[in-house]
Amino acid sequence: MRDMLLIALYAFAGAAATGLAGAAALRLVRRRSLTASLAVVAAVGVVAMLAGTLAVAWAMFLSPHDLTVVTTVVAMAAVVSLATALVLGRWVVARSRELAVAARSFGDDGGAFTAPHAPATAELESLAEELAATSAKLAASRERERTLETSRRELVAWISHDLRTPLAGLRAMAEALEDGVAAEPDRYLRQIRTEVERLDGMVGDLFELSRIHAGALPLAPARMSLYDLVGDALAGADPLAREHGVRLVGDQVEPVPVEVDGKEMSRVLGNLLVNAIRRTPADGTVAVAARRAPGGVVVSVTDGCGGIPEEDLPRVFDTGWRGSHARTPPAGAGLGLAIVRGIVEAHQGRATVRNIPGGCRFEVTLPTAA
Repeated sequence: MRDMLLIALYAFAGAAATGLAGAAALRLVRRRSLTASLAVVAAVGVVAMLAGTLAVAWAMFLSPHDLTVVTTVVAMAAVVSLATALVLGRWVVARSRELAVAARSFGDDGGAFTAPHAPATAELESLAEELAATSAKLAASRERERTLETSRRELVAWISHDLRTPLAGLRAMAEALEDGVAAEPDRYLRQIRTEVERLDGMVGDLFELSRIHAGALPLAPARMSLYDLVGDALAGADPLAREHGVRLVGDQVEPVPVEVDGKEMSRVLGNLLVNAIRRTPADGTVAVAARRAPGGVVVSVTDGCGGIPEEDLPRVFDTGWRGSHARTPPAGAGLGLAIVRGIVEAHQGRATVRNIPGGCRFEVTLPTAA
């Protein structure tokens, strides 16, 4: 029993000394290739066994022949271990370099990550999957950025046009009144007031949209009936509907309770109704409906615009988008539907649009009140 303890003690001492030396070597090569680290690990294992064997042989006074045999066996094992470690290290390093080359595509404009087809370790495979997922997110982000940049440019162009036209009219009418050549001063004054109110509404929409984009839209949610909200919106849009010869229908509205900001949600319904009335021909119908659904409460506004081209449907709620209609009043600045989406999303809801026979249907989905 005492001999076994001594053998274990000598073997541990030799292996421990080798392990400490290996740790120091790993620290020195920690910034080198993985191949060097694997070679050090393999060498530590073999040399630790050799050191332990030599320590035991010296303590037990083995014969020179036996010591030579043991040393030769350990030396052969060392050669095989080091060769295996070098081959494994070079293989892992080659896979890592292939992954690094593939990852450089992130820096290219519009570049996408393509994982190497060669087999790799589980860790490198997991890293490749994460890089592929990140590449997809970056591609989506680039696409959103391009879309937003296009929308911003269109918005600036359209707002400039919409501002230039009424301002030129206001200047001409003001000069006519100033020079005393206006045949009907009262009509000029009424027209000036109308244009000023329209410009004020445009500035208000821009301010509202800037608050939405900045995430600074203040909301004061309160529990209320959707029936009352829709009724108020229909009453507010009725004069415009009569002016355009459009019939408003709201007989399919369920009295569903919702918890929303009444002022902002009234603006959502008002914008949808104004948009629907302006796009519906005379003698047409704009219908409003509200119902419970598995995902919450759905409010829909159906018009008779004849439908929206399928390729334009994804852009309907973009800032400044007005389709193929003329960029002149009363088309507006293309902010109404963008404001609708911003307010609805601020209420944790969603706004969608789809074509139906003869027109299109805008749907707003809101969470049901507790």
